Amino acid sequence: MTSTPEPVDGPDVRELADVPAVEVISRAAVMLMSSAAEKLGLSEADPSSSPYLDLDEARRVITALAGLVTASVEYLGPHAGPIREGLQALQKAFRENSAYPDEPGKGPGEKYTGPVY
Repeated sequence: MTSTPEPVDGPDVRELADVPAVEVISRAAVMLMSSAAEKLGLSEADPSSSPYLDLDEARRVITALAGLVTASVEYLGPHAGPIREGLQALQKAFRENSAYPDEPGKGPGEKYTGPVY
């Protein structure tokens, strides 16, 4: 016998149509940042020993984040600065974790953000 989860109807559940665009974009950016941080091993004291370290995957997520941020920066208002700083920190962490760092301008997302040093 399988049980079907009951629909959740309460004050904590909102229809997606009721969520402001800046909140949707910000949440997506935070999810991409969290994923990139995990894939860079940043959840561990020693990132190089993280079981989640995967630079190829991190490159993809950081590039997606850079595209989202670049395309939506005008709509983010006061959220733009912290999100851009987070993106840049991830790009720098990627460069530091790479055995053979990309040339400036060739790193993850740098085609959207410009070179990160």
